Amino acid sequence: MLTLFVCLGMMGVGLTFASVASAQDESAAVTEVADATDADAVDAAVVEMDQAANNKFAIENIMLFICAVLVVFMQAGFAMVEVGMNSAKNTVNILAKNVMDLGVGVILFFGVGYAIMYPGFTEEVTQGEYLSIDSSRIFAIAPGSQTDTFDPQVDFLFQVAFAATAATIVSGAVAGRMKFGAYLIYSALLTGLIYPVSGSWKWGYGWLHDMGFHDFAGSAVVHAVGGFAGLAGAIILGPRIGRFTTDGKSVPLPGHNVTFAALGVFILWIGWYGFNPGSVLAFGDYDSVVNTMLVAVNTTLAPAAGAVSCLAAAWLLFGKPDLTMALNGALGGLVGITANADCVTNISALIIGAIAGLLVLLGVLLLDKMKIDDPVGAWPVHGLCGIWGCLAAAVFGGKPWIAQIVGTSAICLWAFVTMFILFAILKAIGMLRVSPEEEQAGLDISEHGMHAYPSDAISGGSIA
Repeated sequence: MLTLFVCLGMMGVGLTFASVASAQDESAAVTEVADATDADAVDAAVVEMDQAANNKFAIENIMLFICAVLVVFMQAGFAMVEVGMNSAKNTVNILAKNVMDLGVGVILFFGVGYAIMYPGFTEEVTQGEYLSIDSSRIFAIAPGSQTDTFDPQVDFLFQVAFAATAATIVSGAVAGRMKFGAYLIYSALLTGLIYPVSGSWKWGYGWLHDMGFHDFAGSAVVHAVGGFAGLAGAIILGPRIGRFTTDGKSVPLPGHNVTFAALGVFILWIGWYGFNPGSVLAFGDYDSVVNTMLVAVNTTLAPAAGAVSCLAAAWLLFGKPDLTMALNGALGGLVGITANADCVTNISALIIGAIAGLLVLLGVLLLDKMKIDDPVGAWPVHGLCGIWGCLAAAVFGGKPWIAQIVGTSAICLWAFVTMFILFAILKAIGMLRVSPEEEQAGLDISEHGMHAYPSDAISGGSIA
């Protein structure tokens, strides 16, 4: 019996040990499965995060590319406005200048302008520079990294479109009397040096950025540079033949195709949705999209108010609703909202645009009083309204007054003085203005040897 109990006891112990071992094996297996599941979950989360990052990168870059294309398309708008508001006999010349603004501008901004305007500083690392250069960007676009929001190639595309815009503003101010070769010299210098230097003061994290100057999308950085460069050119060139009488009375020289001018303004208005909303430079999250939509709506309200206010004021003053005033009023509203579209309310945008429209009319009248010939109103639209846009950022957007005044003044003076010197030099060496005979014949024939239209038998046998 004792032997039987011992055997049974040993069997019980054996079964107990076997149960414990089996439980341990099952626990280890469960642990291994759990570890594998956790690892799979981590891998899936990493893949999901990578996919989300890739999607955001794609959205950001494709949106900026679309905005860049819209800004480039503005070149067509400028060309149509300038052609429509000038004589038919200068159409080829105006179109050639607009094409070369883009052609020469892209090459020189790629070569040196981009390196000057963006010398490699960041929000965290600024030097308060007046002039610097990133040698790695001379005739090169440095490769990006996976942490960049934008691929450097699309960033360059967006920035070069702005540079070309600044250059082509001047074309309308000097239309009808400037030599084509002289214009190419101007265009090359503006896009390769003048615009990049002052642009770096703000957007390249230079001294104006450190001061707190606010110019969201370029009322001063882009438009006032073009406007004041155009003013310098118009002053040095002098007026077109017949623009003012010998006793100083203003004689309007109407453009040959208001349809082209109106089409150009509509194109520019559409292109501005790349110019301003694109300058948010972020499209992949909730806050960025909300900000982009605010900018877009403000970019709609301001030109609408500018067109209405300028037309209404001109109607009251001259007794007729002048379409060209409405067109330039819309453009003035667009320029006026460009510096502040991100920091003002919708109501403020209406007020800013309405004031810009009135400034366009006042600017046109001021130039007439001073006997300065600006065929398309480049200075009232881009220069005067560019100043207003930056000041409106202080009035309605709460930006620092001192920074806004100093920044706007510095950029305008830089563009005006440097371009005044250039145009004066070109005039001194006889390269600036065509002869009276060439001007009366039209720059299409005298400068390019061709006509824009099938027949030159317009207005009594000659292009008018």
